[in-house]
Amino acid sequence: MIRYELECADGDRFEAWFRNSADYDDQAAKGLLMCPHCGVAKVGKAVMAPAVLRGAGKEREARAALQALAAKSREHIAKNYAYVGDKFAEEVRAMTEGEAEERLIWGEAKPDDAKALIEEGAPVAPIPPGFAPPKPDQVN
Repeated sequence: MIRYELECADGDRFEAWFRNSADYDDQAAKGLLMCPHCGVAKVGKAVMAPAVLRGAGKEREARAALQALAAKSREHIAKNYAYVGDKFAEEVRAMTEGEAEERLIWGEAKPDDAKALIEEGAPVAPIPPGFAPPKPDQVN
């Protein structure tokens, strides 16, 4: 048996089990898959997290892959985002209210401020530990 995370054309996600990958391919080709939420028949595989590998060698491989992903994330953020330090919440609010030009930023926010930003609908997300670049000496 194999489990796939599926997504319909309307963006609903759900999981389904198949005997094997060929069984999924056969049902998809015949148009037999349908979203249980909205009934849309256009369904495809969604991006899924990789399975956890077992064994010492595979564990090292998984750790190395995660470290490579974290390094790529740190490089991307450092290259494309401005560090605003503890002014993060203020900067986000200024941008969402049209008082400041929108730009890509990263920084720190107190838990209450982060929660409030999310509740306000601000486009923010936490950066997992190890994925953020080192803080620059000066705030931009």
